[in-house]
Amino acid sequence: MEKLQFQYQTTKPICKPAHIGVVGSGDLEIIVEPVKGQTTNVSILTGSEGFEQVWENVLTRFFTRYPITANITVHDFGATPGVVMLRFTQVLEVLDYAE
Repeated sequence: MEKLQFQYQTTKPICKPAHIGVVGSGDLEIIVEPVKGQTTNVSILTGSEGFEQVWENVLTRFFTRYPITANITVHDFGATPGVVMLRFTQVLEVLDYAE
């Protein structure tokens, strides 16, 4: 298991928590919690080691477009970058996020 930590400067605080996905083969779970301030912390626990740069690329693309402010926990079980982006987009739907 590998633990990854990322931090992003963000500008759009969320008002409610969200939970998306399940931990299972080729999938992941995302837990989002509101926080004060303008910093989003992302903690990832993954069984797929050696993909830190891929995670950083996907997350940077997401937070550049959708700068939500939250504490985010991800439990990954081998999700592809496309699945990661899909799940993060589903978080926006649950949060009723508007650009």
